Amino acid sequence: MKATIQTDKLAAGRTHGGSGRRRSLWKGPALVTALLLLIPLWGNHFVEGWNWHPDGFAVVGAVLFALGLVFQLITWERDALAYRAAMGLAFATAFLLAWSSLVQFADVTPAAAMYFGVPLVGVIGAVVARLQPNGMARALFATALAQIAVLVAALVILIARKPQMTFWTPPEWRGFCGNAVVAMLFAGSALLFRKAGREETATGIV
Repeated sequence: MKATIQTDKLAAGRTHGGSGRRRSLWKGPALVTALLLLIPLWGNHFVEGWNWHPDGFAVVGAVLFALGLVFQLITWERDALAYRAAMGLAFATAFLLAWSSLVQFADVTPAAAMYFGVPLVGVIGAVVARLQPNGMARALFATALAQIAVLVAALVILIARKPQMTFWTPPEWRGFCGNAVVAMLFAGSALLFRKAGREETATGIV
């Protein structure tokens, strides 16, 4: 009888905090996607030169919603705030990196394709870690190191192409700072996963 009741609860949706209030699998991702799409929509109306095509809204919306669903599925059985924050930060950073790399690859330099390998390091690490917090911490630290390695490689390519350059222009500085911020965000996610692992160990879950 207990097994039947538990199965019915899982089928209907997981209760949150013992209050009987069910957590929706898709409403959160849909709301976040809609809110984020308001940014380019605002840009279309108020920023000169900003002109997103409807196809762009459809593609980005679909990607954001899919990422939100994956996030919900991964964190469905975990209420720990540190774990959910770590996973959310990792997802957001990976999306921003992939998006900016795609823009750079299409409009600036094919060398930006190297950055697509950075989130892949995190995905492989997550599979190896089986999404457990301590293993995820190691995976995200490895991802941060991969980001730094790609940055170093990009700098070597830049210096090889412009050996006469004695100082950086604003675009180079923006690129360097952007790469550094992404690496720090991945490292921050790793620290949150480590915190989640310590909390689970303290409560006897692991």
